[in-house]
Amino acid sequence: MSKVVFITGAGRGMGADIARAALAAGHRVVATGRTPPNVLDALGGEQENLLVTRLDITDLEQARAAADAAVERFGRIDVLINNAANFYAGYFEEISPEQMRAQIETNVFRPMNVTRAVLPVMRRQRSGHVVTISSLAGAVGLEFCAAYATSKFAVEGWTESLRHDLEPYGIATTIVEPGFFRTELLVDASTTWPELSLDDYAERTAAQISTWKQINGTQEGDPAKIADALITLIGREEPPLRFVAGGDAIPAVADKGRTLTEQAEASRALGGSLAHDAS
Repeated sequence: MSKVVFITGAGRGMGADIARAALAAGHRVVATGRTPPNVLDALGGEQENLLVTRLDITDLEQARAAADAAVERFGRIDVLINNAANFYAGYFEEISPEQMRAQIETNVFRPMNVTRAVLPVMRRQRSGHVVTISSLAGAVGLEFCAAYATSKFAVEGWTESLRHDLEPYGIATTIVEPGFFRTELLVDASTTWPELSLDDYAERTAAQISTWKQINGTQEGDPAKIADALITLIGREEPPLRFVAGGDAIPAVADKGRTLTEQAEASRALGGSLAHDAS
């Protein structure tokens, strides 16, 4: 069944791939971005099932205006895909407080803005699906990813809790945890390197920056394939809370799950009997 799919960051990278896949599957697409002509170019121009609208996700009022435009054009919003994000790389002590705040602002508060704007529409419908793109780094802390992992762990906690808020209104939530896909996350427009420099980290930082730059354009994952997978996922009657994407991410997340279980069990002897004594 055709759905109305609202996508952030649809002008390039994975967002554009998702929009193209949704259109190819017969869905009606609300493709948003800061520069609508660029979004339109990326998606092949005007189409009957496509609405391109300006959205700077820092601006809650602009997000509400985009949601209103979607409803005016298509009558509803069935799926929100929170895709727009960026990457502040670095070791924690070399990431400035300003960079850390900027990372959390972009990857956490901005998708919250869009979700706040769309949820009233979905609640009126008593149906909907909020899909938020997290990362392998939202499940497993990775080296040189202190700020990025912080933001993505926050996204996961928010989305897991949001599920309980929204289930009574027929609205599902899904966290997507991609591994390394050949998107535009590691291009200069999306990646920011550490502002600070400490001698103890200098050699490691230089090596990490070199490695990350070499990874760009060589990642194993095909963004067109994850886009197709997401279109399959939003068509399910009961979508999953979590979708792990990529041959690198699935074993890493599975290992993390086993490690958490082992750590919980290892805590049982010391941590399992900490209640007040019976009076």
